[in-house]
Amino acid sequence: MAQNYEILKRETVYTGRVFDVEKLTMRLPDQRETQYDLVQHEGAVTILPLDKDGTVWFVEQYRIGAQAILLELPAGVLKPGEDPEECALRELREETGKSAQSLVKLGRFFMAPGYTTEEMHVYLARDLYENPLQQDDDEFLQLVGIPLDNIRQLISDGRLMDGKSLAAFVLAQPYLNKPS
Repeated sequence: MAQNYEILKRETVYTGRVFDVEKLTMRLPDQRETQYDLVQHEGAVTILPLDKDGTVWFVEQYRIGAQAILLELPAGVLKPGEDPEECALRELREETGKSAQSLVKLGRFFMAPGYTTEEMHVYLARDLYENPLQQDDDEFLQLVGIPLDNIRQLISDGRLMDGKSLAAFVLAQPYLNKPS
């Protein structure tokens, strides 16, 4: 069912550190015009780090949107033109202090396509070893290791509320019961 949407006008109304906001004037399939706000975002990565002992490494950090400290998989924003795999390896080192000898792309998805261009690339990191990088200045992270066998309960109890982390576990299902 192809429908014709046409962007008639774009205006950047906000430029920020991580994203810009545009006001779009669009023509809808029924020829009416309307306005949308669109968050322009470089994209990001989420990494599911799984060590040989079956521990998944998470970070806890304060998130302003939730106004709470959330448990989530390591993640980070792509730099302009950066390869998602390179970003995943960098963010893994920055946020967990670990590198991976095996990195498998699990898939990708849009975070909230109704208002942002942010595309999330998801990776499974295995064969972990210590190899830290300096964390970003504005990150105050607590590293938390949780046995893979406990993740389903964590999800069903509502203790894992971060959408990108939940999506990563869905994408990882075909790989989680296989040996590394």
